[in-house]
Amino acid sequence: MSKIAMNAVHDLKNAIVGAFEKAIENGELIKADIPEFVVEIPADKKNGDFATNAAMAGARSFKTAPRKIAEAIKGNIDLSKTYAGRCEIAGPGFINFFLSPRYYSDILKEIAKEGENYGKSDFGKNEKVMIEFVSANPTGPMHMGNARGGALGDCLAAVMDKAGYSVWREFYVNDAGNQIEKFANSLNARFIQQVCGADSFEFPEDGYQGEDIIDAVKLYIEENGSDLINAPENERKSRLVDFALPRNIAKMQADMKKYRIEYDKWFFESELHKSGAVNEVVEILKSKGLTYEKDGAVWYKNKQVVTELLKDQGKTDEEIEKLELKDDVIIRANGNPTYFTADIAYHKNKFDRGFTKLINVWGADHHGHVARLKGSMNAIGYDGNRVDIVLMQLVKLMRDGELVRMSKRTGKAIQLGDLLDEVPVDSARFLFNTREANTQMDFDLGLAVTQDNQNPVYYVQYAHARICSIVKALAADGITPRECSGEELQLLNKPEEIELITHLAAYTEEIINSAKSYDPTKITRYVTQLATLFHKFYNACRVKGEDEPLMQARLSLCLAVRAVIKNVLEMFKITVPESM
Repeated sequence: MSKIAMNAVHDLKNAIVGAFEKAIENGELIKADIPEFVVEIPADKKNGDFATNAAMAGARSFKTAPRKIAEAIKGNIDLSKTYAGRCEIAGPGFINFFLSPRYYSDILKEIAKEGENYGKSDFGKNEKVMIEFVSANPTGPMHMGNARGGALGDCLAAVMDKAGYSVWREFYVNDAGNQIEKFANSLNARFIQQVCGADSFEFPEDGYQGEDIIDAVKLYIEENGSDLINAPENERKSRLVDFALPRNIAKMQADMKKYRIEYDKWFFESELHKSGAVNEVVEILKSKGLTYEKDGAVWYKNKQVVTELLKDQGKTDEEIEKLELKDDVIIRANGNPTYFTADIAYHKNKFDRGFTKLINVWGADHHGHVARLKGSMNAIGYDGNRVDIVLMQLVKLMRDGELVRMSKRTGKAIQLGDLLDEVPVDSARFLFNTREANTQMDFDLGLAVTQDNQNPVYYVQYAHARICSIVKALAADGITPRECSGEELQLLNKPEEIELITHLAAYTEEIINSAKSYDPTKITRYVTQLATLFHKFYNACRVKGEDEPLMQARLSLCLAVRAVIKNVLEMFKITVPESM
């Protein structure tokens, strides 16, 4: 809710409490404690602008039927210090409040005063939150899942920042461990095949098959020649990785920058190994009796820890049994720590840096990793409940109703870079935020490049541009916006005007709800609906040609809509055109 809306609720609550006290004093209700109750916006506007369950909540305390309590409240309530003009009793005892015109005029005044700060709140109390997202494997190019995760993660961070959290964006680079070993083996095989022939060396069964490996090797040979063929294998692998890996990471960073994502830190897994942090968590687990040795490896008692965690969450033995929990290797027989061990160390590091809420945006294929990560945090003495995972379903690229797998430009599997070459960044960032993370998404390439109202981002941008055009047209006639009085703003009483102002009033609450649910798609839906309501208003209500006070009031409403659209688009790093 806006500040005005929150004040409206606060004042209504006070008025209801006052009505209870007056009804007790005059003997209409017995003396009893006033119950906890809510004042909220009803789903159906026919039931008023605000409604309360105070009468139902007080039935037990006052030993009276809710309807009778509601009548006592209505008969004793003083609405003079509230935004409500009247109230009615509905059903078994709900009390519905109908707002006076002053409420709507004050909303527009608030938006004009707050400007770009409208929608901000202190809900998050400046809590330090880290959002880790994308964190793609640096051994290959980024794909469509990374495109969706990038948009969702960055926009979630923006929403939480607006809601009053202290937000940190981080990309975790897996530049150590088993995947780098596979990367080295793959580069080595392709190098030998390039120099000595395709049949000269068998490609590893678990190697990375992508064309990018061959491209990296060809570039190395082009720049450095093929003398590396005579070097010892370990040296050859090391030099190929040292050549290819930084280029892959630089490409990731360039793609993210093109996607308008700026991270506060690119955190390298290798830092954890060099600092001894990975070995430290192994020793902590050992000291707590949560490891054992088997087949030369060190195992972590994941099944025991996660079972305890799930039981604390109320899961039954039968539900836990179905999960088929297993223990995890944390140190392989060859002495190397596993990826999971580094992941424990990484999340410990996050907490140690002072973050009190950790949010990871992961692909849905990681769902089995959620409980064991939370459990591992509990196991080493941290609070696993402060780790939250946003699981993201697959995204399919579509064109003309057909599934698209290959890039027209390269003839290879579509990468994030290919997508950003074909689709405007505005469209990509907005469209990826039109479906909740937990739903599978079809991304329509044709729609994304369309410049008409079928494209949601164009539709919203056009609403902003249309308002700019209204202001320019009026300026050409010598008419400029001015501050309106409350009485003038109260001329806005048509249904389309009231509906539009009511939607504007909900913006701050939408930001808070989006932050609470880790769902930035709420805001894309909100601003799309705002554009729809504006077009509806524009078609029903003239701005130019009305009496001057009404014209200025409607112009103030247009400017409020423009301010909120701009607020959302800039928050999501989407351009805000003044003409289209």
